[in-house]
Amino acid sequence: MNNVERHQHIIKEVNLKGHISVVELCESLGVSSVTIRKDLQFLEDSGLVYRTHGGVTKHNPYQTDRSVIEKEKIHENEKRAIAKRAAEFITNNDSVIIGSGTTTQFFAREIMPQGHLTVVTSALNVTLELLKHPNIEVIQLGGSVRQTSSSVTGQYAIHTLDQFFCSKLFLGVDGIDLEYGISTTSAQEAMLNQKMIEVAHQVIVLADSSKFSRKSFGKITDLVNIDVIISDEIPPAFMELFDSLGIQTIICK
Repeated sequence: MNNVERHQHIIKEVNLKGHISVVELCESLGVSSVTIRKDLQFLEDSGLVYRTHGGVTKHNPYQTDRSVIEKEKIHENEKRAIAKRAAEFITNNDSVIIGSGTTTQFFAREIMPQGHLTVVTSALNVTLELLKHPNIEVIQLGGSVRQTSSSVTGQYAIHTLDQFFCSKLFLGVDGIDLEYGISTTSAQEAMLNQKMIEVAHQVIVLADSSKFSRKSFGKITDLVNIDVIISDEIPPAFMELFDSLGIQTIICK
């Protein structure tokens, strides 16, 4: 098999699977890892794929900051399905934390508590969605407002969280990577999310399938610190790792 045939094979596999490892390509093509890495470098330089640690993907693995208005229009059906499933985790007289993001905003719209519910949140858009329910007590964290995420960050919000302990944290993320863990585009938001994890009994990540095999600037935490992941689709490599870590996975269409 010549270079062109290998390149065509790699592009076909990446388009089919979304992500494929160097090891898999070596086995399927019968060539060395050195040859595969040269092929991947050529394809990335040509703008056809994106290299990741140990493999290649068809999606840009580096998430950049975008406004909440722009992100709300992306993967709407997937986010709505994830939100509906996540709402089932709310129980009577629950106390929960909801992080920022458009998926958590969709989640807030689906919350219909039968009893009293206390919500601590950094997200202004989440607060606005919940104010329509008289039986939901909303504790809005204060701090500097990030316009792109419609949420607050900073030390004031972090210190306020010292006063609470909640049963669940519902967290939206910008990237999920096998080694890097979960991340967001803002370092300040990542630090606030880290504190949220400290004061929650259960960490539930809400992420559509576009977030997998991506990294963002601010690392939130390693995957081992997550309890549940709800998504519309989870790549096989991630499913295998989540199973080994004891992370509950929920796939909803």
